[in-house]
Amino acid sequence: MHIAVIILNWNGRKYLERFLPTLIKCSNNEAEIIVADNASTDDSVSFMRQNFPQVRIILNSENAGFARGYNLALQQVTADYYILLNSDIEVTNNWILPIIELMESDPAIAACQPKIRSYLEPKKFEYAGAAGGFIDKYGYPFCRGRLFQSIEEDHGQYDDPCEVFWATGACMFVKAELFHYIGGLDEDFFAHMEEIDFCWRLKNSGYKIMYCPASTVFHIGGGTLPKVSWRKTYFNFRNNFFLLYKNLPDNLLYKVFMVRLLLDGIAAFKFLFQGGFKDFWAVTRAHISFYNTLGKLRVKRSNNKQGSMRNVFGKNLVSQYYLNGKRRFSDLNPNRFYNE
Repeated sequence: MHIAVIILNWNGRKYLERFLPTLIKCSNNEAEIIVADNASTDDSVSFMRQNFPQVRIILNSENAGFARGYNLALQQVTADYYILLNSDIEVTNNWILPIIELMESDPAIAACQPKIRSYLEPKKFEYAGAAGGFIDKYGYPFCRGRLFQSIEEDHGQYDDPCEVFWATGACMFVKAELFHYIGGLDEDFFAHMEEIDFCWRLKNSGYKIMYCPASTVFHIGGGTLPKVSWRKTYFNFRNNFFLLYKNLPDNLLYKVFMVRLLLDGIAAFKFLFQGGFKDFWAVTRAHISFYNTLGKLRVKRSNNKQGSMRNVFGKNLVSQYYLNGKRRFSDLNPNRFYNE
């Protein structure tokens, strides 16, 4: 069995210098380690060639973003399993085999993620992935261990392997054959939420996404864009509409979009009243971009399967969080998750 760990790098020498030695040590020759460089302008490539000659380097000719960057790189990697790994992650001993064993146990499992804890606050889960990802029916993503900005400490409360809705792109194990079968990552997303779309397409084709707590990694987060960024606001709002339009079943599509138009309007004016004009404009631009792309999205929707809402939270997470005071995943009513 051939396992390949692929790090997509863009101007990330400081992370490669810090985390590659641990990755090499903890992988125990279980996986080939590859860095796909997205046309970095720092000295990442020369640094790796000089200090890590055992690491294979793939050179992308442009900064193609997360989705296209990985698609280009993985066309050049032959393996049974891909592990998509952010450059700002510290892995731990025995982080690979527990997930591979879980995925090998069931041919329906297409992708899986480990437990993601914060590198900067190690007792806490990390925002981008935590103990497995979910969405509500209006498209708001959340995790076991993280609702909006409320991030839990890890006390073993999510130490059961379970099926989730999406696995984080920060550390995603995926069967290589299925990565290509499903068409890879959607390059129109560029960055943010492409892994949710990818997992939803897998689920629409009858596959499972899993979380494996027997493997733990530590993530810094915000390595490409700062956590507070109008560009991040733009990509999050625009890509969330892309995600919903492509994958929602017909009976929910227009109802969900009517509600989201209202909620996005509230969010935009909240940014404006708080002095965030750039974020207000980012939300506006996100909607304009969605409408301009609608023709292309219609083609994608017609070519996609739709229908899987399994593990989607059937209530509005915004109201649950802000009006009902739900701050932890365990506060959410488990009977409100769709089971098919």
